[in-house]
Amino acid sequence: MTTSLYILTGASRGMGLALAEQLLQAGNTLLTLQRSPHPDLPALAEARGARLLAWSVDLADSTGAAHELGLWLRTQDPAAYQRAVLINNAGVIPPIAPLSDSSPELVAAALRVGLEAPMLLCAAFLNGTAGWSLPRQVLNISSGLGRRAMASQAPYCAAKAGMDHFTRCLALDEAQKPNGAKVCSLAPGVIDTDMQVQLRSTPAEAFPDQGNFAALKNKGQLTSPQEAAARLLAYLQRPDFGNQPVADVRDA
Repeated sequence: MTTSLYILTGASRGMGLALAEQLLQAGNTLLTLQRSPHPDLPALAEARGARLLAWSVDLADSTGAAHELGLWLRTQDPAAYQRAVLINNAGVIPPIAPLSDSSPELVAAALRVGLEAPMLLCAAFLNGTAGWSLPRQVLNISSGLGRRAMASQAPYCAAKAGMDHFTRCLALDEAQKPNGAKVCSLAPGVIDTDMQVQLRSTPAEAFPDQGNFAALKNKGQLTSPQEAAARLLAYLQRPDFGNQPVADVRDA
């Protein structure tokens, strides 16, 4: 039986929930980090013979979350697993507006969740598993908006651009190690989630691209969270995972 350790942030809704559901397979251990764990996942884990640990964590307190993850990893027996994977999925879009009209507190929180937390969790994961001889992977869920500027989206664009670039740095770091982790910042495509609802519901005068997002929905061009999750996990299984530290699942 394959026994893999997965650590997933933002598993309570949308694509994160779909990822959690698909990762809960027999023999797997799944540790999720989110504000409020989804109530249906424990029963699903039990039915499938998977081990689920669901932490209630505020990822805006990124140092606390990373510290707890590091401590927990040191309690684990690497012989119990065949591979270990960190998936940084959690992200936040503050109220959509030009940066000049944005709340400093909400911008800071979005950057802590979307950029600072993934960086610190990567550090905790890679440090905590440094002595493990098994394959290790980091999958950072990025966005096309990390590679394309958009009005009224400065915090989210900045967080995802930062994620892409720190993943490039991680890839260089890990390439110097005898058993370095494989890392990738992967854009998942355009997905039908609450974030998309927020984008297409914002008044056009505050968000010039609102009409484009509404058109994606109207034309049926959005990917379901379940399909997007399946494509991401298939990419994670590829033998060349990590050869490109920044990638787009639509180019696979």
